[in-house]
Amino acid sequence: MPLALLALAIGAFGIGTTEFVIMGVLPEVAGDFGVSIPTAGLLVTGYALGVMLGAPIMTALGTKISRKRMLMVLMGLFIIGNLISAVAPVFGLMLLGRVVASLAHGAFFGIGSVVAAELVAPEKKAGAIAMMFSGLTVANVIGVPLGTLIGQSAGWRITFALVAALGVLGLLGVAKLVPEMPKPEGVHLRHELAAFKNVQVLLAMAMTVLGFGGVFAAITYIAPMMTHVAGFADGSVTWLLVLFGLGMVGGNLIGGRYADRALMPMLYVSLGGLALVLALFTITAHHKALAAPTIVLIGALGFATVPPLQKRVLDHAHGAPTLASAANIGAFNLGNALSAWLGGIVIAAGFGYTAPNWVGAVLAVAALLLAFLSAALERRETAPGTPVVEGAPSERQGAALQR
Repeated sequence: MPLALLALAIGAFGIGTTEFVIMGVLPEVAGDFGVSIPTAGLLVTGYALGVMLGAPIMTALGTKISRKRMLMVLMGLFIIGNLISAVAPVFGLMLLGRVVASLAHGAFFGIGSVVAAELVAPEKKAGAIAMMFSGLTVANVIGVPLGTLIGQSAGWRITFALVAALGVLGLLGVAKLVPEMPKPEGVHLRHELAAFKNVQVLLAMAMTVLGFGGVFAAITYIAPMMTHVAGFADGSVTWLLVLFGLGMVGGNLIGGRYADRALMPMLYVSLGGLALVLALFTITAHHKALAAPTIVLIGALGFATVPPLQKRVLDHAHGAPTLASAANIGAFNLGNALSAWLGGIVIAAGFGYTAPNWVGAVLAVAALLLAFLSAALERRETAPGTPVVEGAPSERQGAALQR
């Protein structure tokens, strides 16, 4: 694998740490600012919405410069946002810092996915994308638990200051290792926007919203769920996040491996399994011995969907994949925002800390149904004598754009 993939993984590590570490220190942040847990959950929702909006906007703004330079700009924005969060005197300013940092997230992973795919042979694209996303998953094994431990012992502000330092490391890695890769000649913003006329691109994004939303419905409130329901000590949350991260690493690698061989079956298995495990989590969350392995499975099944969904968007966006790729990262975070919000609603309504697991299970089932619909439409579109759908670029058009 090219060293440039390592640089992308380093940036992903920093971004993954700031995205997920808030779950581990949510009670501490809520206590310091004097807000409720559901209100503190807005730090998750706000970040996710920032990713969703920032992904297409930042990608569009970056069409005038090289992909490497844009990646560096995004890492700079990420650093600034985390520094704001680290020094915020009031909750509103911390929320602003989270949003600023989030604006870099979607475009970094979207542009990074395109760069990763272009660095390797066509049959290894999903594996290269998974390699970049490994930084995000490893962050949940090392960065997030360590950040949670530091936040609980030395203060959550130190955690976000260290995350900003990770951003500096990511910026240096991109500057040193990623080659100059100018945007393809002849591909303009209107070509990028044309990808959204393809129904398969839209269905893949909808699957992303619902499927990954299922994961965040449970994980956003993992700290209060495990301490108040399962009976774990506050310090145990760190190690539970390690387990979640290990599941993510394994699921991401498996998803990347099999997405290059059997993409849709991989989605069927991962989404169906995720729905089942989330439903069971409403029961296993009451028992320490059962809660821990369930958390591993949620991470594994959830992240097994990431490489195949990202590759499906790239495949169907044809010759103009950058904006669609970034928008799909935004879709992941739209799912995060939706599920964090819905989870807060059911908790505030008095249904208990395990109620978000039911929300996640329903979202995962909906994503599975869309996967079956997408496959059925694809079979119909590729049947002999079927006309090309208007607005869906053909492979020939994609190749022309790439030239």
